[in-house]
Amino acid sequence: MTRKIALVVNPTSGRGLGARVAPVVRAELEAGGLTVDEYTTTCAEDVGRISAEVIASGADGVALVGGDGTIHLGAQVLARSGMPFGVIPAGTGNDFARGIGVPLKDPKAAAALIVRGQTRAVDLATAKDEYITTVVAGGFDSLVNKRANAMTWPKGNARYTLATFAELRTFTPISYIVTVDGEVLETDAMLVAVGTGPTYGGGLQICAGAGIDDGLLDVTIIKPVSRLTLLQMFPKLSKGSHLGHPAVHTLRGRSIRLESPGVTAYADGEILGPLPVDIGVAPGALTVFA
Repeated sequence: MTRKIALVVNPTSGRGLGARVAPVVRAELEAGGLTVDEYTTTCAEDVGRISAEVIASGADGVALVGGDGTIHLGAQVLARSGMPFGVIPAGTGNDFARGIGVPLKDPKAAAALIVRGQTRAVDLATAKDEYITTVVAGGFDSLVNKRANAMTWPKGNARYTLATFAELRTFTPISYIVTVDGEVLETDAMLVAVGTGPTYGGGLQICAGAGIDDGLLDVTIIKPVSRLTLLQMFPKLSKGSHLGHPAVHTLRGRSIRLESPGVTAYADGEILGPLPVDIGVAPGALTVFA
C-alpha cells in the first residue's frame, strides 16, 4: 500500500530557503514511492491549521520544511497525535533537526529518512500551555536571542555571535530561584537553560549530554563570571566542553520552576513570556522520522 505524506512548506524560512528546497524534497519523496500532498504556509498561524488538516486527512505522516519556529508551531498540533513527523531543516538554527540526527544541509538526505520510514518517539518540554521542542532560555542567552531575532544581518549562526558581543557590553548577573523536583536553589547566574535536547542558538550545546528520549529535563546554570570569561566559554558551547568549567552547574529533573523578576524566557528561539515559568516534560510526546 502506498504511503501518503503531507509536505508542509514554510517558503519564507531561512530567507527563502524553504521555497528553494521544497521541489527537491518532493521529488525525493515521490521517487521513493510516496504519494505527496503539498501545502504552503502564508503565515505562522497556517502551520497549526494545516497540521490539523493533515491529521484529519488520514495521511501516513507529515514532512515539515522550515526552521525551529515552524517546527514549534507544528508540534503544538502533532504532539500526542501519533502521526510521524519528518523535518526538512530550512531555518537559521535548526536545533531540533540537529537533536534528532537529521542532515542539516542535505534536503535529499533528510527526505530519504522519511522514505525509509523508521521512527522514534522523543520528549517535549511543556511550559505556559505550549510544547517546547528544544530549550527554554532565561538570562544572557535570551537577551542574545532577542537581539539576534531583530537583526537582518548577518545571515545564519553569525547573527548569534554578533548579538553575543553586543549584549556582553552591558550584561550583569541575575538573581534566580530554580526549583528542580521540589528542591529549591537560590543563586546568581549569567543564565539558566532548560532543555529536552542538547542544543540551541544554531548548535550551542548548552545542555550537552541531554537525552531527547530519557523523560528528563536537563538544566544548565552558568554562575557569575567576568565578561571575558563568559566570552571565552562560548566557543566551548559548540563542543559541550563547557561542562567542566567550575562556574557551570547542571541538574536534571522532571519539573523545573524558574523565577527571576524582569527576565523574559525564550523557547525554541521565540518569546515564551516573563518569568516565573513552570517547565514539565511530556515523555515520548512526538513521533519523528529519524
